[in-house]
Amino acid sequence: MGLTAQQLKAALDAVAAKDTDIARALAAVSYPEPRIRARGYATMLRTIVGQQVSVAAAASVWAKLEALLGPACPAPALIAASFDELRACGLSRQKQGYARSLADLILSGELVLESLPQDDEEAIALLTRVKGIGRWSAEIYLLFAEGRTDIWPAGDLAVQEGLGRIKQLPARPNEKETRALAEAWRPHRGALAIFTWHAYDNPAL
Repeated sequence: MGLTAQQLKAALDAVAAKDTDIARALAAVSYPEPRIRARGYATMLRTIVGQQVSVAAAASVWAKLEALLGPACPAPALIAASFDELRACGLSRQKQGYARSLADLILSGELVLESLPQDDEEAIALLTRVKGIGRWSAEIYLLFAEGRTDIWPAGDLAVQEGLGRIKQLPARPNEKETRALAEAWRPHRGALAIFTWHAYDNPAL
């Protein structure tokens, strides 16, 4: 599971004690809500289903898939389903390829989501073996489903924008700058990522 409210508060307080920009932003927008997802295959499959579509559209497709395949869309049922059946649920050819890639890796035992490597970079490398799962999706999974404390999705535009507001920068930092600016926040960058999204959504900053 993801970082709890207690973990977020402890991490943000630790960083705020050393970083006046974080302390000021925290006073302005307070603590973020936890972002927690269940660990495992269903969460990763939902990530694929939700790519490049609205939340409502993704929920509709997921409901149809569960009606066809059963609760949590088990991997064997997904592999057994035909192209047309999955297409009728709203899965494009490309996303079917991604979903089958995930199901194949799960069924073969090559990807065991319940026991990913403890090293974050090794875990990201394993997750990105799934077609359609890039670094960002892997980082979000590790942050929301596993509560990894030092995940920092520097390529996320909202993280960049939120960081720019917190640091009062004249322009949104790029990925390289976003990565460099957060070095001082190790090993609490996961909480800071959630805080930057919170700051990005808050008009007080």
